[in-house]
Amino acid sequence: MLPGVVIRQELSRDIAAIFDVTELAFRRPDKQPYEQFIIQELRRSNALSLSLVAELDARIVGHVAFSPVQISDGSMQWFGLGPIAVTPDMQRQGIGRALIEAGLAALRDRGAAGCVVLGSPKFYGRFGFNHRPDCILDGVPPHHFQSLTFGGRPAVGKVSYHGAFYARS
Repeated sequence: MLPGVVIRQELSRDIAAIFDVTELAFRRPDKQPYEQFIIQELRRSNALSLSLVAELDARIVGHVAFSPVQISDGSMQWFGLGPIAVTPDMQRQGIGRALIEAGLAALRDRGAAGCVVLGSPKFYGRFGFNHRPDCILDGVPPHHFQSLTFGGRPAVGKVSYHGAFYARS
């Protein structure tokens, strides 16, 4: 990771910058981003369990959110990773990795049982996430939905994210 980047908990003064970083990171010519609205709704609903920023020279350059998930087997203390965003000019410099590692460590410290993520198996596999056929998120390519257990038993069943993940504005 770049020297000088600090990973820390979000502060209220960071909220607008988090919105902007997330919108910028997910912007594509053929897609209107909505991930920034997910974070807003998680925060509004008190479901943003962990929100970390990456700061460089007093500028927010990255953000990661963690929120609780429900699992049909009744497993407790499981969280979903995401959205995660790094400004395009700062990508591929280890900032996303640092945000994820810090977030997973914080969840472990809080006694979380595990974490799930929807994303690239190659990328998230670096952190210990793997696909389990008995841990399911409906409507997504199965191998892109992965879990990481923090020492207890793995979650089994259907996973449901907070309703904020359906926010589009």
